[in-house]
Amino acid sequence: MKDRYYSQPVEEILQQLKVSSDRGLSEDEVKERLTRYGPNQLQSQKQKTLLMMFFEQFKSIMVVILLIAAVVSGVIGVMEGEGLVEAFVILAILVINAVIGTVQEKKAQSSLDALNKMSSPHSKVLREGQVTEITSTEIVPGDIVVLDTGDIIPADLRLIEAVNMKVQESALTGESVPVEKSEEVLEAKELPLGDRDNMAFSTSTVTYGRGKGVVVGTGMETEVGKIAHMLQNTQDTETPMSKRLGQLGKVLGYVALGICVFIFIIGVLYGNHWLEMLMMAVSLAVAAIPEGLQIVSTIVLAIGVQRLVKLNAIVRTLPSVETLGSVTVICSDKTGTLTQNKMTVVEGWTGGNRIDFRNPPLPEELDSDEQMLLQSSLLCTDAHLKMLSGGEHEIAGDPTETAIVAAALGLKMDKNELDSRFPRVEEVPFDSERKRMSTINRMEDGKFRVNLKGGLDEVLAVSSQILIHGKVRPITEEDSETIKEENQRMAQSALRVLAVAYKDMETLSDEVNAETIEKDLIFVGLLGMIDPARPEVVEAVKKCKTAGIRPVMITGDHKVTAVAIAGETGIYNEGDKAVTGTDVEEMDDDTLYRDVKAYSVYARVAPEHKVRIVKAWQSHDDIVAMTGDGVNDAPALKQADIGVSMGVVGTEVAKEASDVILTDDNFATIVSAVEEGRRIYDNILKAIQFLLSANVGEVLLIFIASIANIGNPLTPILILWINLVTDSLPALALSMDPADKDVMTRKPRDPKQGFFTRGMIRRIGYQGATIGLISLAAYIIGFKDGGQPLGQTMAFAVLGFSQLLHVRNLHSNRRSSFQTSIFSNKSLLGAIFLSALLLFAVLVIPGVMEIFGVTAMDGTHWLYVGLLSLVPIVVVELVKLMKFNHSKDEY
Repeated sequence: MKDRYYSQPVEEILQQLKVSSDRGLSEDEVKERLTRYGPNQLQSQKQKTLLMMFFEQFKSIMVVILLIAAVVSGVIGVMEGEGLVEAFVILAILVINAVIGTVQEKKAQSSLDALNKMSSPHSKVLREGQVTEITSTEIVPGDIVVLDTGDIIPADLRLIEAVNMKVQESALTGESVPVEKSEEVLEAKELPLGDRDNMAFSTSTVTYGRGKGVVVGTGMETEVGKIAHMLQNTQDTETPMSKRLGQLGKVLGYVALGICVFIFIIGVLYGNHWLEMLMMAVSLAVAAIPEGLQIVSTIVLAIGVQRLVKLNAIVRTLPSVETLGSVTVICSDKTGTLTQNKMTVVEGWTGGNRIDFRNPPLPEELDSDEQMLLQSSLLCTDAHLKMLSGGEHEIAGDPTETAIVAAALGLKMDKNELDSRFPRVEEVPFDSERKRMSTINRMEDGKFRVNLKGGLDEVLAVSSQILIHGKVRPITEEDSETIKEENQRMAQSALRVLAVAYKDMETLSDEVNAETIEKDLIFVGLLGMIDPARPEVVEAVKKCKTAGIRPVMITGDHKVTAVAIAGETGIYNEGDKAVTGTDVEEMDDDTLYRDVKAYSVYARVAPEHKVRIVKAWQSHDDIVAMTGDGVNDAPALKQADIGVSMGVVGTEVAKEASDVILTDDNFATIVSAVEEGRRIYDNILKAIQFLLSANVGEVLLIFIASIANIGNPLTPILILWINLVTDSLPALALSMDPADKDVMTRKPRDPKQGFFTRGMIRRIGYQGATIGLISLAAYIIGFKDGGQPLGQTMAFAVLGFSQLLHVRNLHSNRRSSFQTSIFSNKSLLGAIFLSALLLFAVLVIPGVMEIFGVTAMDGTHWLYVGLLSLVPIVVVELVKLMKFNHSKDEY
């Protein structure tokens, strides 16, 4: 099927599709076309099974290393008679992670299902000369669809008739107000969706008038279908956490392999039995990989999800919490995200007076001209006002008219009361040619009043007088210029401007139409309205910029409106640039990549433009968040590193394509999510530092002992027990630390920066060395006083307790641990206490002591253990004092 139907005459399209607009298709033709084009529904790509998703979770290098470690640990455990505890623990961690990952991936299959749900279940079509109601899936190209107010458009249509017809397309095009439709040919070769006024698109809604159209696209051939296709072909991007864990897995894998080989060779050269050295080398390799790391990171992210729910954000994928903390760019939709998605009257003007509806006057302060402006515009609306209990109300109808009703109600002018006092007796409906609407109301004195509203030029054309300060006089050229200047002023602020006029009549004309009543009117004034920015957005944008995050607006709305809202919210500042979708279309990818950082506003963009813009930012190694609520946002939401959709006004498609859903549709909630993401990432780094510095201590202890050939300071079971005790609860609880005070005043992390910054390597090195050396000292003291059993016991005790005390060093890389209250993280306090009990159990309970091969210590040796265990705190405090504990490339 062909594109650009908007530029072809209706007769030509009907001929192409072999259909008559008066009779529609025959049943035989429908069957043939249904076979050729398929049902009018969106097709989903072949989906992965749950089993495939599950096994794909085991692809990362770190997981593979741990799987090998689990097997070797199991073999050693059986050979040593120590069981399969360690092997089962490692495998359990991996299986839990795989299950969580599978659940996360399952969400990707829901996007197209949500798109299918949006299809209207029934539609009215003309077939064999009769209007018939059918299910929307039975519609085929060439069908003639009949449309009335309230109908959901079932397929893409080229309109062949449009009577006062308006269509709400905001979910597809991003335009906040319904679009006036006509059947006239549009001459332009290339037009964005929002400007194709003779087309009606699938899933849009008819808000006013009626019409008829011929189906030119069904299923995947509709504009929504193209979006579904983009969703299928948009690849999920790897999150920063996944990249960094992969990087860590590679490093640790090489380290583990090197240790295994080196320790084994050294031990055998010294004459030790090869099996004994193999077990020691493999145990050390397992110790070098913090098997608790993946489960710690997963649980911490899950806890972050729970915290964010309380902050009105639902996170659909666990890594998305951390990704938010990495965000450097937020590409935000305008309608419903930065704005309220509700047209609001903000300014009024009558001969010389301006009304500021943002700070409205008291009702009694309105003069007669201002009262007439509101009264005439209110009587000339078809919106419905429903008063509810408790002073609440509902307004239904065209957004422009609901804005007028709401503004008047705020000034104690009730539409229902006015309609009762001045009943409507006749009307001339709005149409796209006249661009105005008029009603005739019976006044209390029995006379009739014409109330008219519409575009300025159209209202001025039928006005011969003007109301100024309660008096009516002929309108002059100077008056017209003043009115046009006010109109221009409002338009430059991106306001949608309506002009209002009236006239009184003694009697009704025999024939009521535009020619008979729309003449010699009295011009009253102007009303300016806009879909206003959310009040909280301005502060949220400020916080984003303070945190080093670049906010960018991407919308389907007009450029002047977009720039006005972006300027009001602080996204667009002096010196910034704004471009349209047409401009983006003319740019090749290299040009867009080069200039993308210069643009703060993109207006009149299509879905494919949004995806290109996101990709251009990502090409600069930026971490991009895309916010939105419409169908048109879905591909970009999926392409972005983090997609954020609106929960209240957002479409199901956008929600299913996103990673985070804001339940309050509050842009400011993103700031809270960013802060939580940064806190989580900081704390995961603390956990990594703790786990690796502890493991370095263990490795260094065995390494030096092997080189010096002074025996094994730790048996494999003691190493594994220490890892089980210190790799779980303390590391997890450390990740519960509160956020640093400066977490939202620093720039985002460099996306290229891995876990191992210079500062991190330095800290892991010297802190691990400290733990290893004091454990070696304990082993030597014990060995001299009581042989290898006492030496191993003291090394085990110092290694375990020093790691637990070392946790306190990690609250901050800069501040002293004594500046952080021990009660600031009560979970950590409990974890240290419980882990200490588990270590004491091995050291003091006779039966357990025998299993682990340790011996009893007297008071002197317990004192040695206590003093040596405190050494890491002293060393780290001194290093912090010398400002050597961190590097310039970290916080």
